[in-house]
Amino acid sequence: MPETVIKIDGLCKSFGTNRVLDHFDLSLFRGENLVVLGKSGSGKSVLIKCIIGLIQPEHGKIRVLGENILNLNQTALDHIRVKVAFLFQSNALYDSMTVRENLEFPLRRHTFQLSPEEVDGMVMEALQNVGLERTVDMMPSELSGGMRKRIALARTLILKPEIILYDEPTTGLDPITSLEIISLINKIQEKYQTSSMIISHDMKCVKLVAQRIAMLIDGKCYALGTYEELSASRDEKIRQFFN
Repeated sequence: MPETVIKIDGLCKSFGTNRVLDHFDLSLFRGENLVVLGKSGSGKSVLIKCIIGLIQPEHGKIRVLGENILNLNQTALDHIRVKVAFLFQSNALYDSMTVRENLEFPLRRHTFQLSPEEVDGMVMEALQNVGLERTVDMMPSELSGGMRKRIALARTLILKPEIILYDEPTTGLDPITSLEIISLINKIQEKYQTSSMIISHDMKCVKLVAQRIAMLIDGKCYALGTYEELSASRDEKIRQFFN
């Protein structure tokens, strides 16, 4: 049985009368790419923000690397977040910082005792992973949308996380750039054996990265399986995604 790195049990989250997550259950195994698939507004981004403690659910448990994050104080939660990287849909780069400064920021925030040479080496390795070493002294405003996405991905890699959470990684990108990001997600998973949860409704992305797919429908994990298994389903709620 594979090791479970994230285990979600009975997760409930509402906004007013709208119950977005309704006793949602899911496990992420070590070293896999798991896609959470659902329509826009179905609660996918809410789920991923609950996992890293940005949103508090009303009920349920979330265990990340063995820790129930809903019971952790801020110090313990920050310790877990070093091991769990989050790629924001918006990239969340700092416009006033160079690419180098954006990548150095996580290292400073977590107060690692590193020499300038070690920091520079980590920055350049992260940029090499996404093929953008030449951008190190550029500003985000000088980069294309796809390049900014790759820089944001480099920043998630700099702390060598065990888990990466991707929030709609191909949204707003042209088809060629989307394929480049998809290729990078797979390359990173293979190189570092990261465990990845990818939130998406982009079926090309889903088909090319998912080892398993969890379908978020009506607030629940409605179905779970491989792309081939789910695409063969006769259930109309599932088929609508694959038609």
